[in-house]
Amino acid sequence: MDARDTDLKKELDATLHARRDLGEEYESALVDSFLEKVDQRIDGAVERRVRRQLAKQQMQAARDSRSPRVTDSWGERFGFGIVSLVLAVPLSAIGGGVGRLPGLLVAWAGIVGVNIVQALRSNPNLFGRRRTSSRDADWED
Repeated sequence: MDARDTDLKKELDATLHARRDLGEEYESALVDSFLEKVDQRIDGAVERRVRRQLAKQQMQAARDSRSPRVTDSWGERFGFGIVSLVLAVPLSAIGGGVGRLPGLLVAWAGIVGVNIVQALRSNPNLFGRRRTSSRDADWED
């Protein structure tokens, strides 16, 4: 049994003794007083739980905002761009030498396609619609 439970039990016993002493005409007032104390206890317990849950959510949000994004690394994007340019030279030579202009266009279409896929992988909203914040949305009405 919790200390709060024993306090509540003592309050109930005191209320019952007061009812015996004062009589039945004060019964509703005594019951209302006791129920008010129970309500205060419940409200306090709910408030503590809500605060605890809110603190947990804030801590989780703070942890999530500090974690680095693995897919949005500047070094990864830079390295991919360098490798893409280095490979573009021999691919252009092979495509232009074998297939002339159509071969060169196919080689560069492949290079551009691979770079677009990489850009979309690291930034999914690159070609999508930009999200507006709630402040911007107020001006659009």
